[in-house]
Amino acid sequence: MWFGSWRRKLPSGDADNENHETSGLNDLNEPLLSHHISDGKHAEGQRSKEISDEERRRADLQWEMLFSNLIMQWTHSIANIVHGSGTSIVHLFRVHFNIQNGQNQKQPVAPVLSPLQKERLKKLQKRLQVPFDGSRLEHQDALWQLWRLAYPDRELPSLKSEHWKDMGWQGTDPSTDFRGGGFITLENLIFFAKTYPESFQSLLHKKDGDRADWEYPFAVAGINISFMLVQMLNLRSGKPSCLAGIRFLQLLGEEETAFDNLFCVAFQMMDAQWLMKRASYLDFNDVLKSTRKQLKRELELDGVSRVKDLPAFNMLRSREGN
Repeated sequence: MWFGSWRRKLPSGDADNENHETSGLNDLNEPLLSHHISDGKHAEGQRSKEISDEERRRADLQWEMLFSNLIMQWTHSIANIVHGSGTSIVHLFRVHFNIQNGQNQKQPVAPVLSPLQKERLKKLQKRLQVPFDGSRLEHQDALWQLWRLAYPDRELPSLKSEHWKDMGWQGTDPSTDFRGGGFITLENLIFFAKTYPESFQSLLHKKDGDRADWEYPFAVAGINISFMLVQMLNLRSGKPSCLAGIRFLQLLGEEETAFDNLFCVAFQMMDAQWLMKRASYLDFNDVLKSTRKQLKRELELDGVSRVKDLPAFNMLRSREGN
């Protein structure tokens, strides 16, 4: 997976798709964008990459402050109900300090999975093994389902059409973009569109914030986010052993759709980082790394037992309004 088709925001607000030369990534451990784009071959009118180090630090600081404020709010709530020595409060501050300074001292302990967790993990890992196959009718139907959810008032395109670029696929044939992402990435996008339609439409059409002249392509960004989550949570191993993966298993025990919900949170978080950093398409890898770091921090917080407990979940706008 890599980025080859980019959407430029024109003064009129319409989008024009431009193709840029990229070289493929054979190593599926890095399906992202950065050094594979040839210098000097970007379209005329591309906005220069002028984000200074100071601006980046300022953006990172804003995330730190938001994160700290959330912790303080939680701490205040807990302080109202905890009596005695206050050991729990001291522990919460200590965990927050360690996480903020990249020194989380918690040692991952391989959990003993319940029968329900085992069943759901096995089902999720089975989903990860399914490649996207454009010749399978159910996969074609899923692709068209995504189109209907994205553009309910537009006519269905053929499986190979220029119209797919409007959704942020690289070219005329979406099946060529999945590669190591697999069918689960399409399922993630469909889940997002069905469960959080307002947020989905907002991200698809880049409605929020001051957007860059050269934006990330929506669909291919989703594939990269799915891939990032699988790596971060160590889901291709027999049983996740990293702290984020262990915490995810706890979420999975509470809700079978934990991975799909986490995808939606990660997508919304990535877009917020994108806007805060005033990013353009060359910055996508940078933004995705920041998103991964922030998501890990939130997963490692005490008291997170469901995806809805993550601070970033509040950025999503669900169909039910909760």
